[in-house]
Amino acid sequence: MTEFTVRLANRPGMLAMLAERIASAGINLEALAAYGIGEEAQVRLMVDDAATARSVLRRAGLAFDEREILVTTLPHSQGAVATMARALADAGVNIDAIYLLRCSAEGMEFAVAVDDPDAARPRLAIR
Repeated sequence: MTEFTVRLANRPGMLAMLAERIASAGINLEALAAYGIGEEAQVRLMVDDAATARSVLRRAGLAFDEREILVTTLPHSQGAVATMARALADAGVNIDAIYLLRCSAEGMEFAVAVDDPDAARPRLAIR
């Protein structure tokens, strides 16, 4: 999975413009987080078609970065996130972002952005 971090002006209509461009290209959102700080906004998104999203962002002239995201499923139990975070920390892996994608009685599916995916993989149940 790929995470795109898109930098926008922090003003009305910018998220709408981005979402409309993504939708008009037939791309489905898998996860989204957005926040503004001062004059700038950042939108972090994951989609079902990274190649098309990349093309849409480029054609729109939007500034963005992208990186690999690891997906893992944890048991839906007390302390599961703490155990995962500790395993990564003990391996010297920093968690840059984490998204809860789905939650059910069977488990919690997370998308995790880390500074060292290769070191993180053995410590996560990667799908």
